[in-house]
Amino acid sequence: MPDTRPPVLDEIDRQLISALQINARESVAMLARQLGIARTTVTSRLARLEKAKVITGYGVRLGQRVVDGGLQAYVGITVQPRSGKEVLRRLSAMAQVQQLCAVSGEFDYVAWLRTESPEQLDQLLDQIGSVDGVEKTTTSIILSSKIDRGQPV
Repeated sequence: MPDTRPPVLDEIDRQLISALQINARESVAMLARQLGIARTTVTSRLARLEKAKVITGYGVRLGQRVVDGGLQAYVGITVQPRSGKEVLRRLSAMAQVQQLCAVSGEFDYVAWLRTESPEQLDQLLDQIGSVDGVEKTTTSIILSSKIDRGQPV
């Protein structure tokens, strides 16, 4: 039976993850200096965190000027009972769906969408609404980002 408990993170793990969230391209040597530990320790901790799926990838966060070039929206999605898997499969094929989260509360899912124009957003919302199993969508267009700290540890 696989171990499903969350991994235990100590203070050094948390500091390492925080440093990578600020700059995922930071060198191992610089991370070691910042944390006051050996480079080999940083390397082994990164390997352990990746193996445990605490760190699942390294990416790029776009600056506000680039992000503002298009249109972003959050969409609450209500689905019919037992249709979640099919809805997930269909939304996974839509490149403009940046993130999809199963949530508690009023909606079953909340999707973060990114499109180039209001017309593209309108077409995408029509696509999402026509997916078998989708009962209702509620859209909120993002006007501006006030705070963005990334994902907390």
